[in-house]
Amino acid sequence: MEEIMCIVTGRVQMVMFRDFAQRKARSLKIGGSVQNLKDGSVQVIAQGSRKILEAYIHYLKKGSLLSRVDSVIVEWGAVEELFDDFTILYQRAI
Repeated sequence: MEEIMCIVTGRVQMVMFRDFAQRKARSLKIGGSVQNLKDGSVQVIAQGSRKILEAYIHYLKKGSLLSRVDSVIVEWGAVEELFDDFTILYQRAI
């Protein structure tokens, strides 16, 4: 089991990208989370086998129907805390 942390840039907010990332992850049986960042990018954390994560990265680079992905920066690492599902995280209103 490995973990990736990805930063996805481009037109990836307000275009159903988080929902897309969650649906693809769940179809691949990947645990993790996805959330919008204040700078307009999206952060994805995903856990699974290297082969499945590589396939998932391919989907992230393609993006949702309405999105335009400019880049996907991927950092590979060891699993520190195991996810049991793939969730969309929302920023709290202050």
